[in-house]
Amino acid sequence: MKLHELATPCYVIDEGTLKRNLEILQRVQERTGCKILLAQKAFSCFAEYPLIRQYLAGTTASGLYEAKLAHEEMGGEVHIFSPAYREQDIDEIASICGHIIFNSANQLKMWHKRCGNASLGLRLNPRCSTQGDHAIYDPCAPGSRLGVTPEKFREIPEELLSTLDGLHFHTLCEQNSDDLETTLTAVEKHFGTWLHRMKWINMGGGHHITRPDYDIKRLERCIRHLQDTYHVEVYLEPGEAVALNAGYLLTTVLDQVENDGVHVLILDASAACHMPDVLEMPYRPPLKDSGAAGEKTYTYRLSSNTCLAGDIIGDYSFDTPLSMGDRLCFEDMAIYSMVKNNTFNGIPLPSIAAMNEEGDCRILKEFGYEDFKNRLS
Repeated sequence: MKLHELATPCYVIDEGTLKRNLEILQRVQERTGCKILLAQKAFSCFAEYPLIRQYLAGTTASGLYEAKLAHEEMGGEVHIFSPAYREQDIDEIASICGHIIFNSANQLKMWHKRCGNASLGLRLNPRCSTQGDHAIYDPCAPGSRLGVTPEKFREIPEELLSTLDGLHFHTLCEQNSDDLETTLTAVEKHFGTWLHRMKWINMGGGHHITRPDYDIKRLERCIRHLQDTYHVEVYLEPGEAVALNAGYLLTTVLDQVENDGVHVLILDASAACHMPDVLEMPYRPPLKDSGAAGEKTYTYRLSSNTCLAGDIIGDYSFDTPLSMGDRLCFEDMAIYSMVKNNTFNGIPLPSIAAMNEEGDCRILKEFGYEDFKNRLS
């Protein structure tokens, strides 16, 4: 089966691109000795875990369900961070996670005695914002709930600090290694004294390592600096970098309407349902064979088949006019799409397919009415 034969809407994982991303990450591990983990919050298609396991050291989870998925389907190291843990979850988490990271001294104090042999860590807030336009993803913003500030860290009793093996910070989002270097300077300034006592440090995610312009040499200098200065094991947990540009969302034009000179295409794919980052960030996904509004001859506003007036993907232009039945291919749709989609309005979930390096596709999962119904009662 080829791309043009897949029914829409459909996510397609490009295994060739996924493999190339993994090879880049593997080489970073080989050159530095660091360990790289898949952040499942960005990509959790476990049908690809056997491939990913060949290259990465393991996974990181945001809660019990992701941890169980990693334990059952990936193997390797399983790390977890959550802003707060529930009592009904903590024992099972401790049984399957080798590293448990806490968000506050309160959480560490509450649960450390129930974590068995897990290696314990604490998330830091180095008060170093590098987000630019993505304020919603800035854990160092004033009033942030994420991570322990330098002032609060100094108030932690010694007997509690002594339970820690590692420190964690995650402040980046789709950023290059210059922002990591800036953040690392702040981390050392505020927490360097305690780093000397640790066994490991986790630099979180948001590292766009597989992007063509990413400065990998700078990243590797940062890793070696930590290893040489503090004699710690270094972890990174990218999500986007693993599956960056490794997926598509295929969609079909259902109708065309015109209002006030704006030509709107109604698709069977939805921003609100199938690519929520378009509305949340906001984000304009790349679209194959298109340009910006006005760049090419024919400009259309791409929208969806929901009742939400603002369910608009964006304005795109094309060399030729489009009509009902035409198929479009959104790119970079592996990350933060399948893991965040929903069935608002009863809109069907897209099928999930995988495409090998020869261009042959296979269906991994199809969804129907029962998947919508069984979520609700």
